[in-house]
Amino acid sequence: MSETKPNDDLLEKVWSGRRVTPAEAVSLNRLPLEELGALADRRRQLAKSSAYDGRGNQVITYIVDRNVNYTNVCNVYCKFCAFWRSEQDDDSYIITHEEMDRKIEETIALGGTQILMQGGHHPKLAKSWYLDLLSHIKSKFPQINIHGFSPSEFVHFREVFHEPVDQIIRDFARAGLGSIPGGGGEILVDRVRQRISPLKAMSDEWLGVMDAAHRQGLASTATMMFGHVETIEDRVEHLDRVRVQQDKSLGYGCPGFTAFIAWTFQAENTKLRAPTVGAHEYLRTQALARIYLDNIPNIQSSWVTQGQEIGQIALKYGANDLGSIMIEENVVSQAGTTHRMGVADMKRLIIDLGYEPHQRDNWYNLLD
Repeated sequence: MSETKPNDDLLEKVWSGRRVTPAEAVSLNRLPLEELGALADRRRQLAKSSAYDGRGNQVITYIVDRNVNYTNVCNVYCKFCAFWRSEQDDDSYIITHEEMDRKIEETIALGGTQILMQGGHHPKLAKSWYLDLLSHIKSKFPQINIHGFSPSEFVHFREVFHEPVDQIIRDFARAGLGSIPGGGGEILVDRVRQRISPLKAMSDEWLGVMDAAHRQGLASTATMMFGHVETIEDRVEHLDRVRVQQDKSLGYGCPGFTAFIAWTFQAENTKLRAPTVGAHEYLRTQALARIYLDNIPNIQSSWVTQGQEIGQIALKYGANDLGSIMIEENVVSQAGTTHRMGVADMKRLIIDLGYEPHQRDNWYNLLD
């Protein structure tokens, strides 16, 4: 790709809201961070200008939900993950209905509207186990959205259940699944995936699950975990594949990807030996994502990996959402990064920048 720095024509193209090419994205990445951030903030304003009765430029959202990891047993052994266990490990577990009820009751008591439910790739749990859990949650807590099961989990289900992915998604949705998180995206370049998670779903499989879900009207999010063995060109290819899929999904009359979330590789307690990146590179990559993903309206700040201060600064680098207060988080914390924030903290960070804080649901409807 071109080694040239962005010229005035490219800067004007970004400022006016027009679509950029992969080569132009690589060029934009060479801008000083502050200039790239200003362009991303401009694209945030354009993306949100008509939202919330014209107040979108001033509204920053957050959600109150809880991460629930239903099992830590996993047979894909990702090198970047410190959460997985084998069935033989003393601290392996499978959640019970009673434990799930307690977690959801605590979430509701804190004003929560959703659980983000993901787990390891358990080799022995039957389809009926998942359907029973979904039906149980939906019948007992109908007000809670179940945002559950990443694409890599659905690919795993396909192998274990011996059923096509679209049928599994359909049955899960009938049982109570409301939307799908974008976990397992990592970098959507197979050369990279073969190095960091060779037993996990490859790029076409991950995107295929999202396509099947969007065809059925289920919304999802998209993610990127970066700062390990990938190049800037790999990151741009990842963004391009997400953008291409979103173009298709919007054609189905579905929201498709409601938001994009990027976070940096957290190295502690993992087997992946790679140089990690800091806040500077995080802000640069998030800003580039906002500019490139012109068809995804919402970009979440990853304060969970970056901390409150950088999470707040990210709101000036293209993000319009602070994500979840994270009542519970188990995966990133196992890799050595632990940050916590409540609703009061969220509101303070947003107000301090001169924005309006609003709680939202999974589809970015304002709840307050």
